[in-house]
Amino acid sequence: MDKRLILAVVLTLLVFLSWTFVVSKFFIVENKEVTSQKAIDHSKAQIQASFEITKAENLVQPPVKQVPLEESTIETTNIIHNIIFNEPDATVKKVIFPKYQSYDFELGKGFLLKNFVLPFKKVSSTENSITFAAQDKDKKIIKEFSYSKVNYYMELEVSVVNLTDGEVPLDLDLQAATLSFKHNNEQERFQDILFALEEKDVRVNGRKDGVYDEVRFLGWRDRYFCGIIQPELSHYSAVTKSTKNVGSDIFLDLPETKLLPRQIYKEKFRIYLGPQDLNSIMSVNTAWSSIIHYGTFDFISQILAQFINFLYSFSHNWGIAIILFSFAIYLILYPLTLKQMKSMKEMQILQPKLEELKVTYKDNPQKLNKEIMELYKIHKVNPFGGCLPLILQLPIFFALYQLLMRSVHLKGAQFLWISDLSMPDRLALPFTLPIIGDKINILPIFMALIMFFQQKLSSFSMGNTSNEQQKMMAIIMPLMFGFFFYNMPAGLVLYWSINSTLTFLYQLKVNRSK
Repeated sequence: MDKRLILAVVLTLLVFLSWTFVVSKFFIVENKEVTSQKAIDHSKAQIQASFEITKAENLVQPPVKQVPLEESTIETTNIIHNIIFNEPDATVKKVIFPKYQSYDFELGKGFLLKNFVLPFKKVSSTENSITFAAQDKDKKIIKEFSYSKVNYYMELEVSVVNLTDGEVPLDLDLQAATLSFKHNNEQERFQDILFALEEKDVRVNGRKDGVYDEVRFLGWRDRYFCGIIQPELSHYSAVTKSTKNVGSDIFLDLPETKLLPRQIYKEKFRIYLGPQDLNSIMSVNTAWSSIIHYGTFDFISQILAQFINFLYSFSHNWGIAIILFSFAIYLILYPLTLKQMKSMKEMQILQPKLEELKVTYKDNPQKLNKEIMELYKIHKVNPFGGCLPLILQLPIFFALYQLLMRSVHLKGAQFLWISDLSMPDRLALPFTLPIIGDKINILPIFMALIMFFQQKLSSFSMGNTSNEQQKMMAIIMPLMFGFFFYNMPAGLVLYWSINSTLTFLYQLKVNRSK
């Protein structure tokens, strides 16, 4: 029974890790293309009502000479982020976060006006804003970005001025960002897109084209950071469009209309560019917190996230918080662990009798199964008693796996020799080893050793045949887990190592009490 239990755990982990990779790489939660003429007609009516009918003779200026849109960057800096603008198209190329090891959150051509190929110039800037303008003989376009120094909130106001005495077409499609799906992009499997519709949220991986009407806001993210954009009016559709399978453009689509003579159209967009941190996002807009999602076990992950954040408020160190968290989870699950240990002990007591039955009825499998079940019934032993507690613990482990893999708080967090809990612990060596190199990950090796000794203890009182099986599993299982965890984030391995150590100590106590 113990052998089958161990194999079940190993196979479950294999399936889970494979499933996580495949789903994140190839599946979309929902990618239902929607087109609605009624919605478009309604949108046009809203746009027409939003126009500010203003005489704009004083805004007319000599047309700006057309020049090639070569990249020319402008950087704005403050204590929480550095924003890199590309001046010729008035877009955000990327945002750098000094607090998080100068992490680069790439947008490509963030907030690009897709249908206006005009050269922009910076016309003004302050400590908290920057303004770009471009014009031709028919229209003038102004893009004003304003940003906060205390949170990750930003606003973008777009103004389009009709400089003529005739009608001018207006097709205001705003590209929020471009996701990259290049094979060398380590963030690829963590990327997804959120479309917050009126009735539900739709999450997709961005690899397929899609159109979503009446979007409230649009969000996208990588492993640690996210972007959110919400138009002031609700007349936009959200669109994803793949770019030869190496990326995907995400943009807000405004149905085409016309500007009347000398009219001005203005639209404001509310934006968040920052870490996937619940408190940071909710301080700007509580509705935007839905961008944080941990997959199948999201509900459990959200609870665990609040708990570990609470522990951090006391310890002020994420490594210590994870250790405290490991102790707390172990105590919470202790009744299940106790039940599992008792069940395994009862099975060990019955092992000699089970071996006798196997010898007696080796030529009659049906009779053998009947006698085994009768033996379980007489001794009131549940053969699945050791499996059930472990199965109940698996959702917690999977939820924690997703949480710690995406936790921005572990980014750059130090603990003992570990310089970054979001990365493998990587202890530097004074020499170079084959395959391993000049750095070695201590935590996965420690975890594998603890699991090895735990397996040795659990097979202590087995029969000779079972001992042979246990000896093999005591080697194979720790090696497999050490291989799985070797390049995982140190925060996750630290949790599992503490959990394994506590289980080992309890197993040691059980064996000594025999």
